[in-house]
Amino acid sequence: MSKPTTTTAGQTLTADEALLAQLGYKQEMKRELSSFTNYGVALSTICICSGLTSLFGYGLNTGGPAIMVWGWVVVAFFTLMVGLAMAEICSAFPTAGGLYYWAARLSRPEHKAFASWMTGWFNLLGQIAVTAGVVFGLALIIGATASIASDFSFSPTASDIVYIHIAISFSIGLANSLPPKFMATIMFVSTIWQVVTPFLIIICVLAMAPTHQTASYVFTDYENNTGIDSNAWVVLVGLLTAQFTFTGYDASAHMTEETKRADIAGPVGIVMAIVASAVTGFIFIIGLLFGMQDYTNTIGTATGLPLAQILYDSTGKNVTIFLMVMLIICCWFASYSCLLANSRVIYAFSRDGAIPGSKYWHIIHPTLKIPLNATWLACLLYAILAIPSIWNSAAFTAITSIATIGLYISYGIPIACKLLNPHLFEKPGPFSLGRYSNVVGVASIVWILVISVLFVLPEVMPVTAVNMNYACVLVGAVLFGAALTYAFSARHWFHGPVINVTSADLSGLSDEKDYAVTA
Repeated sequence: MSKPTTTTAGQTLTADEALLAQLGYKQEMKRELSSFTNYGVALSTICICSGLTSLFGYGLNTGGPAIMVWGWVVVAFFTLMVGLAMAEICSAFPTAGGLYYWAARLSRPEHKAFASWMTGWFNLLGQIAVTAGVVFGLALIIGATASIASDFSFSPTASDIVYIHIAISFSIGLANSLPPKFMATIMFVSTIWQVVTPFLIIICVLAMAPTHQTASYVFTDYENNTGIDSNAWVVLVGLLTAQFTFTGYDASAHMTEETKRADIAGPVGIVMAIVASAVTGFIFIIGLLFGMQDYTNTIGTATGLPLAQILYDSTGKNVTIFLMVMLIICCWFASYSCLLANSRVIYAFSRDGAIPGSKYWHIIHPTLKIPLNATWLACLLYAILAIPSIWNSAAFTAITSIATIGLYISYGIPIACKLLNPHLFEKPGPFSLGRYSNVVGVASIVWILVISVLFVLPEVMPVTAVNMNYACVLVGAVLFGAALTYAFSARHWFHGPVINVTSADLSGLSDEKDYAVTA
């Protein structure tokens, strides 16, 4: 272990605190997370049970089993490229600001503020959207479970789902308002739960299903219920099932100011969460497809959730309810983890004055040592995002699309900055890709550009006001809104990440001139 560092001001700092000071920030939150629980935050945020449960029906309609299986493999590979590129940068700059801080550090002085501003807003709104999607998916699971428990006499309405969504948002807000030691305990349990639940479901489905689909069906059957004539188009938009699931692994980076040995734990958490999710998700998908009894009955399920119908047809009512409760707990943990990361992004971005009302959102509670105000702001936004689904059934899909695109644009900007300005990344952290760094970076940028185009395309034909993919509208609103706000206002007062350490805090720290960010 690294020895503590003593500054000329007489402060004794741990290695993590010293590195954070060199990056420009004081240690304000408690470091309660270990490498394992930091990894657990990213694993729980990805949460294959949440993403695949809520979008399983979407996958069955847009390409069917073949695209769900092989699309997962393709998406997992390129997601790993993006994750590796991000992990390398995270190792050098482990701060709660994460991506928008990286964009500033890896941009030339004249571009620093704009790159940081755009990255921060895409990351913030993408994270809020993805968490709203996770919470909404959990509300659908709860509604489907209630339907099964009532022998289908109860069918949740759109309003019912929104009420459940708001209740879940409140519950994760309360849980995130507990002291940090509870956070570490919850993340430890969640990490185990995220692994146990999908395997338990698959074991039950395969062991109890009356019949099984053939390998030919699972790996080669193609289905198209979108109304789109182009099979290539359907295949491409079908990748959303996997790509939405593979989001949020930047959570490990946002938790680095609360993680011990953050320059190693943060990047390893990002990469291992992607790898573990890729393997588990592949098994989860093929297991459910083998256990599916009837395709038509599944996509037309009265539960409103095709995965619930697969469980019901395979295992019966009682076991299905038990497995659905396991899923509910798993997805609640995912919602909790997403809020953890969201609140830290709001806190960090507000710390640099980039959000309206910043003086309220970057406050650290004096006793709890957590960004309490930022936590509840995020919960309020989740509740608001669910409301449009009362009138428009396409709202949830729009949320998943903007979440995916918004997050991946924010992932891509700092990676692109690093490729364009290699001289600004001369001191990599302990996690380094070495000679493969540029190859991985280029592959990441190409993939991000591809999916950013794909997920604004129409997902069904003919396009109507109800089924339209509103992601193009929402992405455009974020892009032009953030850019115009910067052009007419923020460029005069936002200068990128601003240090909150003094010269005395930095005195005595090695290489502080190489690390500290100036306004």
